[in-house]
Amino acid sequence: AEYMGSTMKRVFLVIATLAAGAVVSTPALADLQLATAKNCMACHAVATKLVGPSYKDVAAKYAGQKDAVDKLAAKIVKGGSGVWGPVPMPANAQVNEAEAKKLAAWVLTQK
Repeated sequence: AEYMGSTMKRVFLVIATLAAGAVVSTPALADLQLATAKNCMACHAVATKLVGPSYKDVAAKYAGQKDAVDKLAAKIVKGGSGVWGPVPMPANAQVNEAEAKKLAAWVLTQK
């Protein structure tokens, strides 16, 4: 009986830990899903340069800038050029302002 109680406590602890991890990681996953749904991942990746810079590089470049979310959100919607080289980023009319701010905030958390 002692062994069974100990095993049950361990199983419960593992389940509780996994559940807590799922709750913590859900916003990051949700924003990755938004980036995928809005076709951002066609040109960008979290850790490597594709057509555009990696999200980690973007986060590093804008780290500490108070207006970074607004700057990036505007670039997401309107597009931009010259910041990362000769390839321009096209406008993304399918992304509204709220989605752009959510995406920009998520990108800035990539380290």
